[in-house]
Amino acid sequence: MICVETLPRCWFVKYDRHMLRTITLFLALTATAFGQNSAKDDAQVWQLEKAYWEYVKANDLEKYRALWHENFVGWPFVSLAPVRKDHITDWITANTSKGISLQSYSIEQLAIQVTGHIAINHYRINAKWANSAGAEVRTDKMRITHTWIRTHGTWQIIGGMSAPVNAEGK
Repeated sequence: MICVETLPRCWFVKYDRHMLRTITLFLALTATAFGQNSAKDDAQVWQLEKAYWEYVKANDLEKYRALWHENFVGWPFVSLAPVRKDHITDWITANTSKGISLQSYSIEQLAIQVTGHIAINHYRINAKWANSAGAEVRTDKMRITHTWIRTHGTWQIIGGMSAPVNAEGK
């Protein structure tokens, strides 16, 4: 056993400096790694949001449904009340049953925050809908919030809400 009182004082100073350098380096590397993971997660979630709209445009309901977590609950602006996953494609089929499909869209990403296994994404979209002849029937301008959860190695939507934009288009 070593008695602390018998060690030279310079040993503590060297040890403290070395430890401080090690801790500083560790914290810098950790912060960098978390920053890179956060940017990677942001990009993954954003790519899935774009895929969401591509699936709507292609009327690929199977791939669209795969984006949604089993415990999803959300409130689309077209619904009078919140819906669960079993009704998540209702708004798409309500359009396609009338011969209307998504022709084009543009997205304005406003904010994304990833915290651990949860990501919240906010954006605006202009969605142009057309009939089977290709004539534009309407344009929906909406604000959308999706909450994503990382599960089984991927991200899925677990919550969301949409609303029409205001009079200024915001």
